[in-house]
Amino acid sequence: MSVIGTLMERLGGRYSSTLGIDLSRGTDEEIFKWFLASKLYAARIGEDLATRTYHEFKENNLLTPKEIIEAGWENLVKVLDDGGYVRYDFSTATKLLEIMKDLINKYSGSLNRLHEESKDEKEISERLKGLGKGIGEVTVNIFLRELRGIWRKVDPAVNEFSILAARRLGILTESDSGKDVPKKLKEYWRKNRIKDFDFSDFEAALLRLGKNYIRKKKDLGWLLSGE
Repeated sequence: MSVIGTLMERLGGRYSSTLGIDLSRGTDEEIFKWFLASKLYAARIGEDLATRTYHEFKENNLLTPKEIIEAGWENLVKVLDDGGYVRYDFSTATKLLEIMKDLINKYSGSLNRLHEESKDEKEISERLKGLGKGIGEVTVNIFLRELRGIWRKVDPAVNEFSILAARRLGILTESDSGKDVPKKLKEYWRKNRIKDFDFSDFEAALLRLGKNYIRKKKDLGWLLSGE
C-alpha cells in the first residue's frame, strides 16, 4: 500500500467525519454540528475529552442553537461535566449561550448565511469571532479547515502540524513555504488521491500524524511499520 493509502487507513480523514458529521452537502444542520465540535476542540484539553463531550451533546439532543439555549446553563454544565470538560464547564456553558443567542439574532441561526453575507475569508473569520466572546482564532481555524471545498470563500492556510508531517514523509521539503505548501500538497493529493476521501481528509490525517510525532518524540516509521 502507498504511503498516503496507509496514512488514510490508519489515521482516517476529517475530524468531522469521525464524529458522524457529514459536511459534504453543506447543510446548516451539519455545519452547525461541526461548529459546536470546533468550539469544544479549541480548549486546552485532550482531543479524546472534546470528542466525548461532543457525543454527550449529541446524546442529549443539543445540536442546534435553539436546543442549546433551551437547555439552559445548568444543563449545559452537566453535559460538559459528563464529557470530561470539567475544567472549563462554567465558562464554556456561559460562552455557548452567548454564541447561540448571537448566531440566532445576527444570522437566524444559520452559519451558511454568515458565509453568504461575508465578502471573503477574512470577513468570515471576523464575523465568527464576533459571535459572543467564546470564539477565538483557534476555534475559527479548526472550523474553517474542514470547510475547505465546501464554503466557496474559504481556503485557509495549512496547519503547522500537517506541514511538519508532510515534511517528515518527504512530501514537502524544508524550503517549501508560503503558497508553495498548499500548492504542493494539493498536487500530491491529486496524483495519489484515495477513493471516498478529499484533500481536507488528507490534511486532517497529516495533522494527526504531526501531533503524534510531537507527542511521541520519534520519527514516523511507526506509521508504516504498524507499531
